[in-house]
Amino acid sequence: MIRHPNAILGNDKLLVSMDEKGDLLGLFYPGRDWAQHVGESKACIYKGGKLLWLDSPEWNVKQEYLGNTNIIKTHLTHFSGIEVSIHDFVHQSGPVLVRKYEITSKEHISGKFYYYSNFQVGETHRKNSAFCDVNSGLLVQYMQNFYIGLASAPGFEEWQVGKIQENGWVASARNDMEDGQLQQNMEDIGDMDNSIGWDLNLQSGETVTITQFITIASERQAIYDLLGDVRKQSPADIMHGSEDSSVRWLSKKQPLELSALEDDPLFKKEVKSLYDRSLISLNLLTDPDEGSCVASPEFDPAFEMCGGYGFCWNRDAVEVVLALMNAGYPEYAGKFFGWCKRTQLPDGSWFQRYWLDGKEAPSWGNFDDSTQIDETGSTLYAIDHYYRELEGTKRDEFLETIRETVWKGAKYLIRRTEQGLHDPCRCLWESEKGIFSYTNAAIYAGLKGAAHMAKENNEHVLAEKWYDRAELLRKQTIDKLWLKEGYFSRGIIESNVNRTVDSSMIGTFIPFGLLSPNDPDERAMILSMIEHIEKALRVPVNGYFGIKRYENDNYVGGNPWVVTTLWLSRALLTLAMSLKNKNDEYDLLVNKAVEYIKWTMRSATSTGLLSEQVDRNTGKAAWARPLGWSCALFIENALLLDQLKEE
Repeated sequence: MIRHPNAILGNDKLLVSMDEKGDLLGLFYPGRDWAQHVGESKACIYKGGKLLWLDSPEWNVKQEYLGNTNIIKTHLTHFSGIEVSIHDFVHQSGPVLVRKYEITSKEHISGKFYYYSNFQVGETHRKNSAFCDVNSGLLVQYMQNFYIGLASAPGFEEWQVGKIQENGWVASARNDMEDGQLQQNMEDIGDMDNSIGWDLNLQSGETVTITQFITIASERQAIYDLLGDVRKQSPADIMHGSEDSSVRWLSKKQPLELSALEDDPLFKKEVKSLYDRSLISLNLLTDPDEGSCVASPEFDPAFEMCGGYGFCWNRDAVEVVLALMNAGYPEYAGKFFGWCKRTQLPDGSWFQRYWLDGKEAPSWGNFDDSTQIDETGSTLYAIDHYYRELEGTKRDEFLETIRETVWKGAKYLIRRTEQGLHDPCRCLWESEKGIFSYTNAAIYAGLKGAAHMAKENNEHVLAEKWYDRAELLRKQTIDKLWLKEGYFSRGIIESNVNRTVDSSMIGTFIPFGLLSPNDPDERAMILSMIEHIEKALRVPVNGYFGIKRYENDNYVGGNPWVVTTLWLSRALLTLAMSLKNKNDEYDLLVNKAVEYIKWTMRSATSTGLLSEQVDRNTGKAAWARPLGWSCALFIENALLLDQLKEE
């Protein structure tokens, strides 16, 4: 089942995703990528012989983060006068989700409050087991080395350990709630669900608070230990600890002054807010030990409409770690390049995508013509970019550590470019096989980076070889793939030059530098590319324009993408900053970039998450959210806005 989150939260041990009404969609432990332990986990109120599920259409909702924290507030109002406010936050250090429900009613209520869960412990419903330890006030569902525990304050008064199957010998917990009285089955095995309940007797205007703790661990005793630790702390203290954790992490960021935006204080404030939220999002998507990151929390685990997003692509990850480095968090890049050293394949390349621990993930990139060579090129480019930022002994030590990795990668790129342009492979959008402008630009940047590091290591023969190949690749990319109409072709597909306008051609400028804005002829080429992208790929929505990936794109309806739009705004800002003097061209470039950035900001979820796409009809966030690449590009754009010349 495809389910798109509206908010995420977590810590180093736990990643949680939820929809806009507070239903849990993902409970990832022990990694951000695996395992995902929840099918359903949500609340309802039993009133007047009827279950009022909080995710039903009859509730109005407002969901937001509390400031720059990982605390989510979801406020629901029902036409009958009931209001439910949920505060969700994760323990500062342990794998514990706290869900604080405050229930108020304008009229007297006599009923029940139920919390229902259909867990898929270990990503499976099969062979799960569950029990209710009444003395400890704990309901546990488990499978092998995964244990999920439910506890509460005040303690739950009813429970049901149920079986999902209609013909099960024990009533399903979902069905058991319908009469307002749980059967209190103590334990069972199989396809399990469960429910816990409390009496609800509210006078008019009265508020009751019920706090739930969802704990997860790898051993049975650890669940009891976690619960014991949590009960020693008040929910308020846990909430403050979560808030302090966000504050401390953001305190390391590169601050934004945005002095050039003084005339637009609201835009300035919104940029700063989304900059912070994007940083927090990347922190949640990135493995704290490995530096690898998921492209997005998984929302299509059965690959129903795509190949899934809960994996690490080098292409996305280098954008993430470089953005974090530029924003004040270089440690992520250092960890990630160590991960790259460990995951590099024997031939010097990198696989299509990985699990965060470095194991190869499900893939359609198992052969030379289906691999994505741009991922190897962009990895070497990023390694050199990081190397250039280091100083003193750190610089020397890193080169010594990463030398073999870079050399192997460069040799792979040499082998795949024996004819000048690269051998046939799959494009960055993973849709076509051929020879692509973007991929050639990534290889160019990777070889240039490797040549620089070889020169720094006094290996001049290798440096010259890799530099010469990069220059040959650059020349042939321009000679064979630049069209007389004034833009780079998508590439050569089935032996024919494909004239489709593809936004990824901007990669020849940003980030890979195959074209330079300082050369008048190449600057003209960059401007011509941008003109063709805008003419062919702009989509009006949200009062501005977003950019599609390429002409006739039909993936998920052919929506404009946040990535491509922010990619273009980044190029426009970089062009503006390359001008020696501020003039009309500067103003035009900056104003266009700002319009694209504003379009992006309008598309964010109510909680400030940036998605992969924007629905071309509704203007709302579409598909993967948050997408790490989108967050990274917004951070880069915000940092460029911060460098603009003051009026």
